[in-house]
Amino acid sequence: MIHKSELPACPVETTLMLIGDKWKVLILRDLRNGTKRFGELKKSVTGISQKVLTSNLRDMENNGLLTREVFAEVPPRVEYTLTDLGHSMTPVLDSMEAWGKSFQMSIK
Repeated sequence: MIHKSELPACPVETTLMLIGDKWKVLILRDLRNGTKRFGELKKSVTGISQKVLTSNLRDMENNGLLTREVFAEVPPRVEYTLTDLGHSMTPVLDSMEAWGKSFQMSIK
């Protein structure tokens, strides 16, 4: 978990520090609709490698944006769910989605 003393003075920079990677934004996008398994995220986040997905999920878990639950089954099942902090990013994602749609419609 990040300590307050490690945060940049600028709030925009703090946000970018947490979700500035395109993969993290896409993971948040896919988890805002509910819990997903690793394989589901791998399929929905087009182009991401297993190594990069694992790294981003660990980072997001360490920063308190999501939780990881491991089920003692064979084969093991792992599920990822947004925390309240992760869900608090929903308005940011909604704004990005609205802006992206507007931009797509403006291109001729």
